[in-house]
Amino acid sequence: MQGSQPTINTIGHGSAQKIGLDLSFIPTVYILASHLSSAEQHEAEDVLSNGGAPLTYDIKEAKLVLGNISRARRAKLELQWKGVQVIEDREEQFEGNDSPYARKRRKIEYKETKPDEAPVMLCSHSETGSETGNDAPASHSSSQLSKSQSSLGHASGKPPFNEHAPSLPFPSKLFDDAVVVAKLDWLHQSMSAGKYLPLDSYLLYTAPLARLETFSAPECSASTPSVPAFNTPRTRTQHAECGNDHKIIERAKADGNSVRKPYRKKDHIKEAADKDFVGQSFSSSSQAAKARIARSSGIRPPHLLHQTTSEHDEAINAALPPMPDWVVQNKVYSCERATPRDSPNEDFIAQLKRIRLARVLTMDEIGVRAYSTSIASLAAYPYTLQSTNEILALPGCDQKIAQLFDEYKTNDGHIQAVIDLEADPALKVLREFYEIWGVGAVTAREFYYGKGWRDLDDIIEYGWKTLSRVQQIGLKYYDEFQLKIPRAEVESIAATITKHAKRVSDPGIETIIVGGYRRGKAESGDVDVILSHRDQNMTYELVSEVVKSLEKDGWITHCLTLNLTNTKRNQEPLPLRTSTLAGHGFDTLDKALVVWQDPKWPTKATDRAANPNAKNPNPHRRVDIIISPWRTVGCAVEGWTSGTTFQRDLRRYCKKKKAWKFDSSGVRDRATGAWVDLEGWRNEKTRCRDWKEAEKRVFKGLGLVYREPCDRCTG
Repeated sequence: MQGSQPTINTIGHGSAQKIGLDLSFIPTVYILASHLSSAEQHEAEDVLSNGGAPLTYDIKEAKLVLGNISRARRAKLELQWKGVQVIEDREEQFEGNDSPYARKRRKIEYKETKPDEAPVMLCSHSETGSETGNDAPASHSSSQLSKSQSSLGHASGKPPFNEHAPSLPFPSKLFDDAVVVAKLDWLHQSMSAGKYLPLDSYLLYTAPLARLETFSAPECSASTPSVPAFNTPRTRTQHAECGNDHKIIERAKADGNSVRKPYRKKDHIKEAADKDFVGQSFSSSSQAAKARIARSSGIRPPHLLHQTTSEHDEAINAALPPMPDWVVQNKVYSCERATPRDSPNEDFIAQLKRIRLARVLTMDEIGVRAYSTSIASLAAYPYTLQSTNEILALPGCDQKIAQLFDEYKTNDGHIQAVIDLEADPALKVLREFYEIWGVGAVTAREFYYGKGWRDLDDIIEYGWKTLSRVQQIGLKYYDEFQLKIPRAEVESIAATITKHAKRVSDPGIETIIVGGYRRGKAESGDVDVILSHRDQNMTYELVSEVVKSLEKDGWITHCLTLNLTNTKRNQEPLPLRTSTLAGHGFDTLDKALVVWQDPKWPTKATDRAANPNAKNPNPHRRVDIIISPWRTVGCAVEGWTSGTTFQRDLRRYCKKKKAWKFDSSGVRDRATGAWVDLEGWRNEKTRCRDWKEAEKRVFKGLGLVYREPCDRCTG
C-alpha cells in the first residue's frame, strides 16, 4: 500500500528541481526597484535566494545589479543616485541617442618624431562615430563586454570568482574591481530556459570602482610608447622620459580626487545597528560575510549534503509516512493547502518565529518573507519531522531550515541563533519598543539608535511630546495591551457593537467575528469585527455612526483611526491604480481602530460613592470595527479571517494564476480593470443566502478548495 503512494524517497531529490538553477556562483547581486512593483521585486529576490545567490539590499555591496531598465544612461544614473563610487569613464557607455552628444571615438595616431625621440601616441576625440540604437543586436553588447573584460580582467591578480562554477555565462574576471548593471530579463529567461544564458546579451553598463590605490607604474622601454592621461597637457620630452611615470600616477590620483562626489546622507542608525548585528548568528549578515570570504578565496560555500545512500537515512526514509498531496504537487502558496492550528512541530516552529522576529527588527525584509514561507509550510506538514530530507521536500523550505532543524534535533531542542538573540541586549530593547502599539521596526530602531532611549521610561521622560497620538496611547496602555482577550470577552464586545450598529442603522445588520477568534484561538490579541447589511445604502458611513454611539455610552475611550476609504469611492472594489488613496494594511474597507474598555464593573456604585474619580479596573482592549458592503462580504470575511502568510499568498496566487487583484473590498481583473463578481451579486436570484456561502463562493471562484478557518493558521 505504501509503495503505491509517493514518499520522501521518490521526491527527496526533487528539491533541486524545485529550487531551479544553482545561482550560488554569481557575485553579490542587487535588484533595482525601479519600474518594478513590490511583488515583482520580491519575486525576483525569492528566485535568487532560492537559487543560493548571495543577495544584498545594499547596492554598495553589489557586484552585479539587475534591473528592469534598458538604457546604459539609466543604469549609470541609478548607480549615481544610490551613491556608488565609480571611476568616471571618458568614453561613456551610452547607447544610441541616449547621450546628449554623439559618442566620441578615440582617434589614435603617432606623431612624427625625430630619430632621437621616442614615438608618441596621441589620443583625440575629434571624430564622431555612429552608434546603434536601443535595440542593438547582441554583437554590440559583446564588444562592450570584451572591452570591460580587457580593461578590468587583468587589473587584478585575484583568481576567477569561482573556478568550479559550471559553464559560467560571463568571463570570470568581469567583476574584478567593477560593478556590472544588466537587464533583469537575463534572470527570468535563464530560469525559463532552464540553463544559464550568456550575460553579454543583457549587459547595460560596466563601471570600474574607484580604487585608485591599485594603480602601479608601467615598465617603460624604448619600444613601448607611453600614453598620456586625458585632459592633462604633455610635452614630447615628458612622454619620452620614463623617469616621470610617478608624476603620471600622481596626476591620475589628483584627477580622481577632483571628481565631485554625489551628496549622500549618512545613515547613522544603520551604521550603529550594523555594529550590533553584523556577524551575529541570528543575523543574515553573518551568512553574507561568510559568502564574501568564500568568494574572495575562490571556494564555493558549503551546502548541506544529502546522504540518502547511508544505512541510517535509508532506515529513516523507510519509516516515513506518505507525503501529502500538496508536497507531491509542490503547492507553493499556503492558500492551496490546509494549515491547522495545532502542529506536531510547534516547538521547532516557535524557534523559527523568534528568528523571524529578529529579522524584522534588523530590517531584513528578504529574511522575513523567507522565514514566513518556511513556517507556513512546516505548520501545514501533518507529521512529526524526523529528518532533514523531509524539510527539503517541503515547498518553501531550503537547506538553511534543514540545517536549523538538524541543530535543533541534535542539541535537545536548542538552536544557538535563538539563544544568542534572546540574550542580545539591543534586541531585548528593540522587542520592547516594537510591542508598543503604533511603533514598527523602523521607529523602534530610531528610538534605540537615533534617540538613545533604552527603556519605556526614557521614551516617556525624553520623547513624550515627539510621539504620535497612537504611540502615546500605545505606551500609556502598554501593559494592558499585552494581556490576551478570552473568547467570552470577544463575544461580549461583538454583541455590544452589534447592538449599537442596529440602533443607529437597521436591525438587518449582520456581525462576523473574524481574526484569531474565528481561527479557533483560545485567546486573542485584539478583536476584529465585520459589520455588513444586504442593502448597500445601510453600510454607507456606518462606521462613523457606530463609533459615535459607542463613545457616547463610554465603551470607546479613544478612537485612533477612522477611515472612510470605501465610502469615498462609493463602496466600489479597490481600483487597480491607488496612487491617490492611502493603503491601510491588507485592504481599504471602511474601519475604525479604537481603544475599548467595559464601563461597568460589579463594585462601580460603591467605588464611585467613596471616590467620584475611582478608576475603572477593566483592562483596555484593542478593537477593529470593519464595514463591508454585502456584494463583497465574502472577500472581506476571507481576508480578515486568514493568517498573515495565507493572505499574502492569496494575493500572490490571484496575480500569478488568475491575473486578478485581490482585496478585501473585492477582486478586479488586472487586464481590464473590471470587477470580478465571484459571489453572484449582480443577479438577485443568485445572491448568497448568508456570508458563509459568500466566502465559499470566493474560494470556488478563485479555483481553490475551501478551507475552514481553523485550517488557515499559517503563523
